Amino acid sequence: MTHESGELAYEVHNVGVCYDLEVSQPRTLKRFAAESLRGRLRGTVTRPHWAIRDVSFTVRRGETLGVIGANGSGKSTLLMTLAGVLPPDEGVIHAYGAPSLLTLGAGFDINLTGRHNIYLNAAFLGLSRRETTRILDSIIDFSELGVFIDVPLRQYSTGMRGRLGFSIVSHVGPDILLLDEVLGVGDRAFKEKCRAKLTQLMDEAGAIVIVSHEPAFLSETCQRVAWMRNGRLESLGDAETVLEQYRNSVTAAGTLIQARPN
Repeated sequence: MTHESGELAYEVHNVGVCYDLEVSQPRTLKRFAAESLRGRLRGTVTRPHWAIRDVSFTVRRGETLGVIGANGSGKSTLLMTLAGVLPPDEGVIHAYGAPSLLTLGAGFDINLTGRHNIYLNAAFLGLSRRETTRILDSIIDFSELGVFIDVPLRQYSTGMRGRLGFSIVSHVGPDILLLDEVLGVGDRAFKEKCRAKLTQLMDEAGAIVIVSHEPAFLSETCQRVAWMRNGRLESLGDAETVLEQYRNSVTAAGTLIQARPN
């Protein structure tokens, strides 16, 4: 749901997204006999799984918000919900602008070259072919892909796809930019260039939300960080404070695992 607001990019109120999971059931001899008499055998049941739930926060215009958490904590689901790809099953999201989601592999055709994928992605983001041609050389130069720009994407590494995707989105200049694990790829020099580009984008974009596993990167890039754990918002606040809480949690979990007897 998109509205207009002077100071906010997002208002997220008690949002939840639920999936139906098929769960295998152990089959006893008694259950097997009962199911046979009914003429059907059932090895799985469907159970609801809340990927995220009771998530509430705001994002201000001119802000870069980081999202961190372990695998399966709901980070990517949250980002897709912010992008409008996944409608929430409960709660409401007000987006004050047009979000653009960049996640590795999304929106690419692996059988097309990098050059053709630039046109394809730019069209998805609302640019005409003429507008894309005008910024094409700048996108290619920024990606540093060289001759690989005319090679099919199926031959690209994960890092190369990340470079291309960020180069496209950052040159289109979206109002709200959503990045899912994209800036964790590439060498240090390219990451530095991405950070500089993000700084430029903040002067032009309404807001940026970044999902990453790298606390150091979020510390350098974001004003605030949201820590997701088990689908819920564990903590939200100043980047350094929340990242320290996250590091302490990871360290404590590692200590417990090491201390477990054989």
